[in-house]
Amino acid sequence: LDEKVVPATDPRFVAAVGGVEGRYRYLCARTVEEADAEAVAGGFLRSGAEGDGNNKESPASRINLVPGNTVAGAEMRAHVGKLRLFAASRIRSYFLHDAIPKIRAARTNIRMVQVNALLRYRSLLDFVWDVSPEVYEEVRDVYVESMAKALHVLFRTYGGQLSKLDAKVGGRHFGLIAVDEVALRSAAQGKERGRRDDSLNIGERTRILDLIGTAPILVHVALAEGEKYPYEMVFRSIMKHLMDSATNEYKFTSNFFRHSGKDAFTAIFSRTLSLVLEQLETYLFSCYDFLGLLLMMKLNHGHRRIMHSRQVHVLDPFFDRVTMLLWPRHKMLLDSQVRAIRAADADRLGGVELHPHYISRRYAEFISSVLLILYRTGGGGPGSTGPPANPGQIGPRTGLVRGTAAGNPAGSVGSSLAEDAGSIFSRGPGEILLADLAAVHEDFVALLRRLAGEHQTPKDGIVFLINNYDQIVQILEERRAIGTELRSFEDMLLQQRELFVEEELLDHGHLNNMIAFVRAAERQAMMDSGSACGRSGAAPPFDPHVVEGLLRDFAATWKKTIERINRNVLSYFSSFRNGMEILKQALTQLLLYYTRFQDVIRKAYRKLPSFCKDLVSTTVILAEIKKYALAI
Repeated sequence: LDEKVVPATDPRFVAAVGGVEGRYRYLCARTVEEADAEAVAGGFLRSGAEGDGNNKESPASRINLVPGNTVAGAEMRAHVGKLRLFAASRIRSYFLHDAIPKIRAARTNIRMVQVNALLRYRSLLDFVWDVSPEVYEEVRDVYVESMAKALHVLFRTYGGQLSKLDAKVGGRHFGLIAVDEVALRSAAQGKERGRRDDSLNIGERTRILDLIGTAPILVHVALAEGEKYPYEMVFRSIMKHLMDSATNEYKFTSNFFRHSGKDAFTAIFSRTLSLVLEQLETYLFSCYDFLGLLLMMKLNHGHRRIMHSRQVHVLDPFFDRVTMLLWPRHKMLLDSQVRAIRAADADRLGGVELHPHYISRRYAEFISSVLLILYRTGGGGPGSTGPPANPGQIGPRTGLVRGTAAGNPAGSVGSSLAEDAGSIFSRGPGEILLADLAAVHEDFVALLRRLAGEHQTPKDGIVFLINNYDQIVQILEERRAIGTELRSFEDMLLQQRELFVEEELLDHGHLNNMIAFVRAAERQAMMDSGSACGRSGAAPPFDPHVVEGLLRDFAATWKKTIERINRNVLSYFSSFRNGMEILKQALTQLLLYYTRFQDVIRKAYRKLPSFCKDLVSTTVILAEIKKYALAI
């Protein structure tokens, strides 16, 4: 055991320590049987004087005495005890002055130090635990202090460097309702501001959910190339380093400090975890990136699942605290959008026209981005989150219209969020998010209707709603955000199209008269058919001169009417596809009304009067309609 002859890391020293410990246990045995067991464990039994060499017994068995009760045994136990203390001192000196100080050295590969300088000599630390618990605690405390400082400095430096890469998406004045002068001027000029769109249009940012388990950002490379990233990329890189460090340290402390591994881990990471939370909280003070926060909540849930797959659960309280930081800020931003929508009016939004308002595009981009984030389950790369626990919880048929979350909570797209900090809220964050987004939907639809009411005529208001609903539907389809949200706007669009068609036809005087006549005649026919006596053989219930005037007016003006309807539709609607659908619907409805007009005449007269020669064939009308609206 002489340090000048054999260093503490020499295998001979390790073997000598094992031998000393075995003999000390043998000498401390209380019974002969216990002494024999310790002798077998120590591997120093001698062969008997007689026999075939397989019959081994200890000296205690031969003399049938406990070794420690003899004079020689007691004297030997005192000498071996001193050797144990001397060995513990040697081991203490090695760990405190040789191995652990390497952790504090600059540019040290800590993992290599742990494996080659610490874990390799774990048996020596177990020996110290039996000989001198005070020395064991001293070694543990010094390691904890050194490792805690190293990790704190590492994450403080890494976090500071990563903050230089933040692209700072969004800003204080950029939301669904932009009321600052620059935004209004850009909207009036038909310009889209790139920075504003970044906070509303998710673009390729959802790809980060597929990269959740991949390597973090290399700061020196990113700084040299002048790269900028949304903050969720910064967040993911910090968390990836943190999870890898925590996994390594948890397994190391569990193996090296067998008797107090969890306490050592908690002491090592307490400052580092507080630092990461402080950096996140500092960012959140000035964060207005709603989509980025939603991505970070999804990432946080994915990180929790990665750690569970590694059988490491010690970071669960930390993940809960991250959720408790992200969720209130996320909720505050969404509530502010609801208040802004409810307080908005035509004056604050720069007036209204027939064409789509810029807030419709902003809303469509925002809501499609939210849906795409919620649909995305993550995956790809090592350590990915994998499929959801319940595949039915996340699907492309989920939307945000009020009643969805409450009516089907098990199928909520926010179910992954609801698993985090579920005991904190009366409802899961996913359900609350969907309920809030449903409120945004209702308030936004109400805002569009208020803006439509600013137009001088009901028809102009209908045109305004059609253009805005159509733009929202187009963007949701382009982003493939298919669900009840899309179906809701499609239903409202169809309803407004029907109203427009009726208004457009009634705007033409002769058509207005013909439609009124048809409706009155059909209503009278229904009343007569329900009468007991009926009107068999009676004269027509309307003035023939009126019918003749309506028929000749239509025959003289129907081509010009179709041309005028076509011209109006093209001027009202900016979307060609939407305009063609409405044109086909309007002209089809025109043909339908005229067909019903002919039916009324034929049913009223057994023999058609002479003025019926001016009836225009529906085949002729249909041929003319096809010149304007194809595929009819």
